[in-house]
Amino acid sequence: MQCDVITLANKKTGTIELDDAVFGTDVRRDLMARAVNWQLAKRRSGNAKTKDRSEVKARKGKPFAQKGGGRARQGTTVAPQMRGGGVAFGPQVRSHAHKLPKKVRLLALKSALSAKQAEGKLVVIDEARMKQAKTQDLMKQLDKLNWGRVLVIDGAEIDGNFAKAAGNINGIDILPCAGANVYDILRRDTLVLTRDGVEKLMERLK
Repeated sequence: MQCDVITLANKKTGTIELDDAVFGTDVRRDLMARAVNWQLAKRRSGNAKTKDRSEVKARKGKPFAQKGGGRARQGTTVAPQMRGGGVAFGPQVRSHAHKLPKKVRLLALKSALSAKQAEGKLVVIDEARMKQAKTQDLMKQLDKLNWGRVLVIDGAEIDGNFAKAAGNINGIDILPCAGANVYDILRRDTLVLTRDGVEKLMERLK
């Protein structure tokens, strides 16, 4: 499919051919949901921790005599039912990450790109470069483009001046092609790809 290519000044500079196998596939919402859950699970710290009865620092002997006190018999002061005792089946430090097949990850990324294309929220620009790292200049250009919350995906490397200028602007993310992922694509209103980014993505996902 053909897609117009514009500059940051919102001027058309030509067209680019988008591969239907990457930008025109069926949108699989179930696969995108699996990919997002997989990404967020890897981010979880998993450091919630409680002490079990073997870790509680206390006198672990019998708290009182077996008979004669009128109370239920107890064998140790650190049992879960005792005040100050250990926690039964409490959370332990662990990793929440799980595996997701590579084919599923690739299909989910294709679905995310195709969803943005189908919604008309995919924009291709000639390049994401600036002569000077000035946030004010970039903000003026973005206001005219009216992209809203945007994710910019460049080629193998990101232009340093553009990244510095965008660093102080809320609602704009910049990633190299290798960092393109389902979660960041879906959480932004508009997906902006450079020419180089489009070519790299098509090579990666073919």
